[in-house]
Amino acid sequence: MASDFKIFNGRANPELTKEICAVLNIPLGNMEVNTFPDGEIFIQINETVRGIDTFVIQPTAPRVNESLLELLIIIDTLKRASARRVTAIIPYYGYARQDRKDQPRVPLTAKLVANLITIAGADRVLTVDLHAGQIQGFFDIPLDNLFATQILVNYFKGLKLQNLVVVSPDIGSVKRARAFARNMDTLLAIVDKRRPKAGQAEVMNIIGEVEDKNVIIFDDMVDTAGTMTEAVVALKEAGALDIYAGCTHGVLSGEALPRIMGSPMKELVITNTIAVGDKMEKCPKLKVLSIANLVAQAISNIYHNTSVSALFPQ
Repeated sequence: MASDFKIFNGRANPELTKEICAVLNIPLGNMEVNTFPDGEIFIQINETVRGIDTFVIQPTAPRVNESLLELLIIIDTLKRASARRVTAIIPYYGYARQDRKDQPRVPLTAKLVANLITIAGADRVLTVDLHAGQIQGFFDIPLDNLFATQILVNYFKGLKLQNLVVVSPDIGSVKRARAFARNMDTLLAIVDKRRPKAGQAEVMNIIGEVEDKNVIIFDDMVDTAGTMTEAVVALKEAGALDIYAGCTHGVLSGEALPRIMGSPMKELVITNTIAVGDKMEKCPKLKVLSIANLVAQAISNIYHNTSVSALFPQ
C-alpha cells in the first residue's frame, strides 16, 4: 500500500497501533510523548507531516482524563505542523455514558468531549461501538462509528454452541443484544433488574427461556462487571447451562477481574479497543479478539475516499 499517510499514536494502546501498522504495512509515525514532573504532557513530531493525511490512534482509557488530554495535544500538534487532515481514531470513546441530562444540574460530558476534539483540530473521527448512537450528532465534523459485533459473532459461531440463547444483561442493552441475537440466528432473553423499594434488595427477573440452554450475555462494555456477574448468577439459578459473555470494550476497572473469576461465567470475550496489559494473566477467563483488521480497512477507505459504511454489518 502507498504510504502517503502517516499513523501516530498516544500511550493508551500502542499494541493495537502496532497491529494496525503491520496490517497496512507502514511504519509508525515518529513522535515523542513525554510527561514533565508536574504532569504536563509534551508532544513533538520528529518528521514532516506538511500536506500529509494523518491518523491518530488513542482510546480514552485506561486513565481517561490523561488519555483524552494527550489525544487533544497530539491533534493540535499535527495541525500546527501543517498536516493536511487529522483523523482521530478513538476505539473507546470515554465519557460516552454522560450523553444526556437525566438529572438536574449534571453535565453533558459526551458533548463537551466532542467539542474539545473538534476545537483541537480534528477533521474527522473514527470510533468503535459508541455507547450511545446519538453521540454522532454531537460532532460538527464527520464521524464514522465502526461495529465490532461481527468479530464477536464469528468467534462465538466458531464455538458451535448448541441450544443457544443470547441474553441482554439489562433493559438498556436490549437493542444491542437483539441485533447480536439476530446475527447469531438465535432467540433473545432479558435480565430485568428491579429494586421494589428503597432498602430492599434488587430482584432479577428473567424474561425469556434460559433453562437447559447455553447462554451468551452481550453488551457494549464491561466496566466493574457488577451487572454482568449478577446476571450470570441469576441465569444459573434459572437453570442455564454454560454461560459466556461478550462485549466490545473491556474497561474492567475496580473489582471487575475478581468478580469475573468468582462467577460461574465460563468465558468473557472482549476486543482490544482498550489495552489489555496483564489482565489475561490475572483472569484466565478473558479472551481478547483484535479489531486491527477492521480499523486498518477503515483507514484505507478514508485515505482513498471510499465508503466506510461498506464495513458496517448489513
